[in-house]
Amino acid sequence: MIKEFKEFIMRGNVLDLAVGVIIGAAFSAIVNSLVADIITPLIVSMTSQADMSDLAVKIGTATLTYGNFIQAIIDFLIIAFVLFLIIKSANKFKRKHPDMDTEEVEVPTAEEYLREIRDLLASQNKQDIL
Repeated sequence: MIKEFKEFIMRGNVLDLAVGVIIGAAFSAIVNSLVADIITPLIVSMTSQADMSDLAVKIGTATLTYGNFIQAIIDFLIIAFVLFLIIKSANKFKRKHPDMDTEEVEVPTAEEYLREIRDLLASQNKQDIL
């Protein structure tokens, strides 16, 4: 059982997933800091209000804090836009450096395989005749 667990942990896809989760957490911290420390203060300077979570309406004894929902949507849109800009710039960087691209390997077509088979059969038939 320990051997199976060790094999499971050492699989490539499990290790890749672990690295992805760790890098994702670090990247999330960077994006959250960018949004909280740079983008949101810019929005506050333009609109003079950054937090809508205090918006609420009271209905009987219940309080609907619809401001939290609006704030979550705004935060999501800001983070999605920042991620879009980061990914767009990363893709632009990739396109500027074509030498980083891997070379394409030419895969033989079916006709080439058939020619090779034909030639092998022809050479075998010549050897059988001799």
